[in-house]
Amino acid sequence: MAGKSKDLIITKNPKSIFAESIRSIRTNIAFSSIDNDVKVIMNTSPEAGDGKSFITANLAIAYAQEGKKVLLIDADLRRGRQHDIFEVMNVTSGGYTNLMLNYTDNIKFDKYIFPTFDKNIDLLPTGPTPPNPVELLGSENNKKLLERLRKKYDLIIMDCAPIIGLSDSLIIATLSDVNLVTVSAKKTKMENLERTRKLFEQANQKIDGVILNKAQTSGNHYYSYYYNNEYYNSEK
Repeated sequence: MAGKSKDLIITKNPKSIFAESIRSIRTNIAFSSIDNDVKVIMNTSPEAGDGKSFITANLAIAYAQEGKKVLLIDADLRRGRQHDIFEVMNVTSGGYTNLMLNYTDNIKFDKYIFPTFDKNIDLLPTGPTPPNPVELLGSENNKKLLERLRKKYDLIIMDCAPIIGLSDSLIIATLSDVNLVTVSAKKTKMENLERTRKLFEQANQKIDGVILNKAQTSGNHYYSYYYNNEYYNSEK
């Protein structure tokens, strides 16, 4: 059934500890960005398997529940899975890859961006895997595209590739307003989080928040927790 993906816990079980923690992350982002007009949020992770796509999808739902018109962009052009989570066809003739390649100021988005079960969320899936993700993401076409999409949606949330070993997310970080990193309590090593911080620093970008995924309560329930930049810096 649409909207009942096992990943979309905030929809499936809205009163769960996890759902409440996702709404808290949304609130914390708002408080930490109170003086800024936040239109684009990107989320990455140190490595694959940290849960960034899972967190990004649920965060998109949380913003949609506020009444915002949200565009979720699957910018993990190598292993994107938002189309699976939202049960949307990832057609080879559409998606983010083709939209960047074919972008013009008068292009129609219908072929590339798709509605989801939630009337407040549209999805731009990856499209076909390109041979040159970094060049596409850093292209002038992508910059112009995101500027236009900023005017069309209340919020854009971008699910980006893992950062260690790839430059994709650092390119998106230069185009976003808030940069998030998702780590896993069960998996991520502190040295990889520190390595991630240094990669952002070397690119003259900052991490605005770290989301701890799979934090466990005493009752074997999982939730996520958000650390803002000030907390993260104080803990280094």
